[in-house]
Amino acid sequence: MPKSALTGSRIREHRLMRGLKQADLAREIGISASYLNLIEHNRRRIGGKTLLALSEVLGIDPSTLSQGAERAVVTELQDAAASDSDTQVELDQIDDLVARFPGWAAKITAQHRRLRALERTVGGLNDRLTHDPVLSEKMHEVLSTVSAIRSTASILVATPDLGAEWQARFYSNIDTESRRLADSSASMAAHLDHLSRNHTSRATPLEAMFAALDTRAYHLAELEEGGDPQVLLDTFPELDSAEARALALQHFATYSADAAAMPLEAFREAAHSAQFDPSALAVTFNVPLDAAFRRLASLPRSATVPDIGLVCCDAAGALLLRKSPSGLALPWFGAGCPLWPLYTALGTPGFPVRQVIESEDRAQFTAMAVAYPTGPLSFERPPMYHAAMLLVARDDQTATDASLVGTSCRVCARSDCPARREPTVLTQG
Repeated sequence: MPKSALTGSRIREHRLMRGLKQADLAREIGISASYLNLIEHNRRRIGGKTLLALSEVLGIDPSTLSQGAERAVVTELQDAAASDSDTQVELDQIDDLVARFPGWAAKITAQHRRLRALERTVGGLNDRLTHDPVLSEKMHEVLSTVSAIRSTASILVATPDLGAEWQARFYSNIDTESRRLADSSASMAAHLDHLSRNHTSRATPLEAMFAALDTRAYHLAELEEGGDPQVLLDTFPELDSAEARALALQHFATYSADAAAMPLEAFREAAHSAQFDPSALAVTFNVPLDAAFRRLASLPRSATVPDIGLVCCDAAGALLLRKSPSGLALPWFGAGCPLWPLYTALGTPGFPVRQVIESEDRAQFTAMAVAYPTGPLSFERPPMYHAAMLLVARDDQTATDASLVGTSCRVCARSDCPARREPTVLTQG
């Protein structure tokens, strides 16, 4: 299992770079110098509020200090190792690679993402060529027309003494079919050109949206002030396809509705008063619980706001939204760990689930989940459900009843997990 014991070392490194004394930094964030000393020597785990306070004083993003950012890179490297089973790699030394050569680790993960995206692109193009009804129809037209021209030409060659009247008819047929062939070919070329122009480097539109929202930590200041979602779209280069922009617009619309129902300053004050309890906030603002989840996850980072993550999925378990908290890497696609309360909630729609969970990095979170119907209700079909899970980092990381969870089975080292659905790539031997 990866060892994420480098957060304290990073804190010490950045403190020394800024010329701060340990006692001065400890006093500024409201802890004792002896406790900070234990943190810097990786002998105490660090809670969300303390981490955010340190990052604010040091003037650095919390993910740069936390093991969460490193864990995401470790997870990507493990996935890269699994994708090439013919090459043996030192899985037990991935932590050392990330710690000693972060640039190389980032380069490898970036290349792996690109290869994965290219593989999906090839698969997607193959599906299009196989199942695209427009392309199939146009190809049928081309082949039919070529066959007609060939048949007519064969008759002319095989019958040299054909009368002038019949020759004229056949020549006219060849001319008509040739024009039809040209039109069909041009139409097919235009369709292929349309597909190529709409192709993007992102594997899926959802991944493009995830990448865009990650750059803002899921807080969209423009929409807090009633900004135009269409204008906001142009600030995200990651949204490089019509499909990704459409998904982003849907998210922007939901975000704007949440912001209107729960104005930022009023919500932030209420969140502190309620100690970030989403059920209390849902009652205060008279909104559904999942709306309170989203609003909490969209709060701007500060030393007084805990580290908050959010995961949403559909009834099949596929992720629709993901904001990773420090200490728990979330997959970019597919489904996550089957032990997440997110999936428990799908089995009891409308009934909230709360549970303390512990990641492989031993970071603990209060996980709260709920499944809710989406779309209009109808007597003609059963309701469709989505589920949302809020993850709030715990300052006290010593809960003994915490449920052990992972990112996904593929990169989870827990061999005795009863919910495992596929072998882990971390198994040695």
